[in-house]
Amino acid sequence: MSDYRIDHLLKQTTEQLKDSATARLDVEILLCHVLGKDRSFLFTWPEYELNEQQLSDFRRLVTERIKGTPVAYLTGARDFWTLKLSVSPATLIPRPDTELLVEQALAKPLPDNARVADLGTGTGAIALALASEKQRWAVTGVDKFEDAVTLAERNALKNRITNAVFSQGSWCASLPGDHFHMIVSNPPYICSDDEHLSQGDVRFEPETALASGADGLDDIRIIIQQATTKLVNGGWLLLEHGYHQAESIRQLMGNAGFDKISTVQDLSGHDRVTQGQLSN
Repeated sequence: MSDYRIDHLLKQTTEQLKDSATARLDVEILLCHVLGKDRSFLFTWPEYELNEQQLSDFRRLVTERIKGTPVAYLTGARDFWTLKLSVSPATLIPRPDTELLVEQALAKPLPDNARVADLGTGTGAIALALASEKQRWAVTGVDKFEDAVTLAERNALKNRITNAVFSQGSWCASLPGDHFHMIVSNPPYICSDDEHLSQGDVRFEPETALASGADGLDDIRIIIQQATTKLVNGGWLLLEHGYHQAESIRQLMGNAGFDKISTVQDLSGHDRVTQGQLSN
């Protein structure tokens, strides 16, 4: 069998990436990226042979993946919700678990012309998902880092979304006025000494987007307090967090004046999103 054939490369490279929990999928995504094809092409044309340049590019990407570099950084893209997003090492890679936050936000009974803020927007994933579904909402994405803001703006153009804008700032501090109907955030929430920060794909992502103090709640505390000054009466705050943090966050929200506080679990049965409504 030719070393250039798709079926041979799938088998051989999957074995090379055996340390990855998603080895086969990794190989398929990298092959599709090099070929400029979707995954159905791999199974429809297993006998297709890569040319020299394609094979060279593929092997280079595989070498980087063996070193641990996330597939999304290698391809420069990640699907989220119904969107295809550009990603970079300047931002967190959007995760499927975060789609739960989007689902919960879309379920809230907001006005048709609601103003919504996404704090720590990164690639713009959450803000753009909401804006794509609610085209009369005015969505503002905020991030502390200029590179992230630039990337989010590029993703808005890429996905032809016009009702989301992005600005640089720290959490709620840069939001104009106190007239938001909802604030959502997937902030850093990992404990700063958590061993997972040195494992897997996380090693390559910016620690500023992952870790937040000894208990992982430093930024969440700030967001909850600041949100009380930016939400309209009856406005909602939704936070993604770690599986063990829900009780603490519910208490923080309650102390800050939120009610109707609840926690929603992800598909794995882990506490993932806690939400509350501001009551003045």
